[in-house]
Amino acid sequence: MVSFTDPKAFADPEDSALVAEAKKRVEPPVEYNYTERDVILYNLGIGATEQELQWTFEAHDEFAALPTFGVIPQFPCSTSIPLDFLPNFNPAKLLHGEQYLSIKAPIPVSGELVNEARILEVLDKGKAAAVTIIIETRDKHTGQLIFENQSTVFIRGSGGFGGKRVGKDRGAATAPNAPPKRNPDVVVEEKTTTLQAALYRLSGDYNPLHIQPEFAAIGGFDKPILHGLCSMGISAKHVLKTFGPYKDIKVRFAGVVYPGETIVTEMWKEGNTVIFRVKVKERNSIALSSAAVTLEDSSKAKL
Repeated sequence: MVSFTDPKAFADPEDSALVAEAKKRVEPPVEYNYTERDVILYNLGIGATEQELQWTFEAHDEFAALPTFGVIPQFPCSTSIPLDFLPNFNPAKLLHGEQYLSIKAPIPVSGELVNEARILEVLDKGKAAAVTIIIETRDKHTGQLIFENQSTVFIRGSGGFGGKRVGKDRGAATAPNAPPKRNPDVVVEEKTTTLQAALYRLSGDYNPLHIQPEFAAIGGFDKPILHGLCSMGISAKHVLKTFGPYKDIKVRFAGVVYPGETIVTEMWKEGNTVIFRVKVKERNSIALSSAAVTLEDSSKAKL
């Protein structure tokens, strides 16, 4: 087991000196405390309804967090890792590229968690850098590992530092997940609401890009965009309702969704993997690609 407190834990002989030094930094753990109210707010934020009481009513016998809640406790921790070791670093040029979430234990509906984050990989893409942060989320009192996240961001203008260009194969976290050359097995559509981003941001991502028109314009958008992790949560809910529980999920953020647009989730079941792709119906554009979940138990999976 890797120790997040070991400065050399994520060392890579292929790293440039710049990256090797940055990887040695050990940031203090970040706590995340939450109640059933936070779980309900998250579930509502990714489209759970008053008809789905298992996700929106705390007294329901099967009340639960939707699985992608696992991206919420880690968020303040992963976004606090300094990236200013990169040349020409400008936070305004940062894009969330990919997200991988592995669910290691049943998700408590309330609790006190502790997150630890480290730089896992830094790639030199020439005109940009790609940085992957790995975060472990544990129960504060028992130490049980609940979630592992790997979050990859692209920083435009920060490449050319002589780093390695190609990343290591990390299994499901880096799988290409190309859709099979057949029609999807299942397609689910869900129209988002115009207030979807305003609601989702209350789960912890307060980036003004998702609420303030002036800030969105600076980013080159006509209006505020939906959080990528919200689009991921909505489509992951479609996969859950169609095929049953899963133990991990990986997506690439390929395009944007505007609040009020319709998310179309195309799904292909391949053994215990469900590959999926997310499109925006109104613009026929791809929002999520290279996406898949690993089902908990393929023999019990629906369909």
